[in-house]
Amino acid sequence: MIMDSKNKRQITKNKNFAQALGHAWDGFYLIFFRERNFRIHLVAMALVIIAGLVLWVNRTTWLWLLLACFLVLSAEILNTLVEYLVDLMVGPRFDPTAKKIKDIAAGGVLFTAGTAAVIGVIVLWPYLGSLLPV
Repeated sequence: MIMDSKNKRQITKNKNFAQALGHAWDGFYLIFFRERNFRIHLVAMALVIIAGLVLWVNRTTWLWLLLACFLVLSAEILNTLVEYLVDLMVGPRFDPTAKKIKDIAAGGVLFTAGTAAVIGVIVLWPYLGSLLPV
């Protein structure tokens, strides 16, 4: 494995799956502890899971709910990736194009979260309706 001679950092591909998994874990650790919105989405996901457990939803409903939740988390991860790449390219200065790129990535998260909310309402409505007194 080739290392950068100055600081002993890896600059080539991973040599095995365990090394790749370690880097992936580092990335998850980074996004979890540095990105507030990712943690907010995790809390929302926990609430959805609690609602699913309380309402005794069926397997198909679980699939829809979990798919929607994981899509939102994936969108947040991609948004963070875009932000880091833009910051790497632009540095600590304002650039109007960089702002547009970051805003579009954030808009993608908002769109995904809104879609997830609609999915949640659609699949949970029959369960919630059965709880309401008629």
